[in-house]
Amino acid sequence: MLQATLRNGTAQRRSVFELFARRLSGGRRYGVVAGVGRALDALAEFRFGEDELAWLREAEVVDDATLDWLADYQFTGSIWGYPDGEVYFPHSPVMIVEGTFAESVVLETLLLSVLNHDAAIATAASRMITAAGDRPCIEMGSRRTHEAAAVAAARAAYIAGFAATSNLEAGRTFGIPTTGTSAHSFTLLHDTEREAFEAQVRSLGPGTTLLVDTYDIPEAIRTAVDLAGDELGGVRLDSGDLVSLARTVRQQLDELGAEQTRITVTSDLDEYAIAALAVAPVDGYGVGTSLVTGSGVPTSGFVYKLVSRADDDGRMVSVAKRSQDKVSVGGRKYALRRLGPNGRAQAEVIGVDGTPVHDENDRSLLVELVRDGKRIHHESLEDSRARLRSSLAELPASARQLSKSDPVLETVYEENAS
Repeated sequence: MLQATLRNGTAQRRSVFELFARRLSGGRRYGVVAGVGRALDALAEFRFGEDELAWLREAEVVDDATLDWLADYQFTGSIWGYPDGEVYFPHSPVMIVEGTFAESVVLETLLLSVLNHDAAIATAASRMITAAGDRPCIEMGSRRTHEAAAVAAARAAYIAGFAATSNLEAGRTFGIPTTGTSAHSFTLLHDTEREAFEAQVRSLGPGTTLLVDTYDIPEAIRTAVDLAGDELGGVRLDSGDLVSLARTVRQQLDELGAEQTRITVTSDLDEYAIAALAVAPVDGYGVGTSLVTGSGVPTSGFVYKLVSRADDDGRMVSVAKRSQDKVSVGGRKYALRRLGPNGRAQAEVIGVDGTPVHDENDRSLLVELVRDGKRIHHESLEDSRARLRSSLAELPASARQLSKSDPVLETVYEENAS
């Protein structure tokens, strides 16, 4: 596309691309935006260096004129979007890219790969946080996904409300709190479970968390309390009937005087398993595989479509795809969340080529991210976490249900808005 438009002179036409989802994957009732900060970081470094250009030349992917254009590539346009931690619905204009066709079209895979992954993880994580209630969740999925995806997943999960991650690179890169426990291999390394627990307590102190289901759980609990006393920080259960085991372990800990010792459960948890554990005396959850794979929904279904472009006279005209089941709506979009008198969200309102009509308590959703090629949007992960809490509080109570259903808000278009 790039080479062809450079040849026929349309590469410099002003264009507007929109990143959106036609539907919410997996019957989810809302989606959570995540990855915007990562995408902006990646955009700042998006260049074609000598190695990339040499390979494109040797592989004869593009012609010399296109190689020359790529050598000087730097995005000079503008980007608006929903910030990290905002919720979205079908056809929400999650990101709007404005620039020349050439400089905008080459960003398609970059933006889609980041946001499709991160938003899927954040959406699944948000459902898990809802199921967990006041109990903290720890991200522990690094061994179940690509090494770079693991770091991104930890960031997305933290935006959604996870308390910490076991991924130290995520802690180093994004400042996310880190934590973790020992594995069964640590216990199996020692001649006895007591020797393993002794080593861990001696090294990390009595406030550590001991993994107690390698052999016999009741015996492991007795040994743990004998070594750490009532200062034992926690125990982890990683197998079996977790509801029943948690009750038994809680009773045994209390009888041994370790009333303050926390119980953390792991073992392939998803939002449904977490919800089932609400009746158990559990203090926290470690979530791995289901989280980093989006709990069965590994992508958000975002697409990147041209919705407006300049004609031969330089006037912007709406364009849209018309193929069956993949129809898009042309025109530059503007978005707000319509709120009722009680502050409860009623609809996702999308203005086409103008701002939707709104009253004083409706909330605009798009923020300026990049202006004339320069990033102007910077915020902390704490800001994103706070935004999600506020956005979720606006939604109808049915948003917190885990069963598959239609989105909790209808998306309404206002053509030729003001």
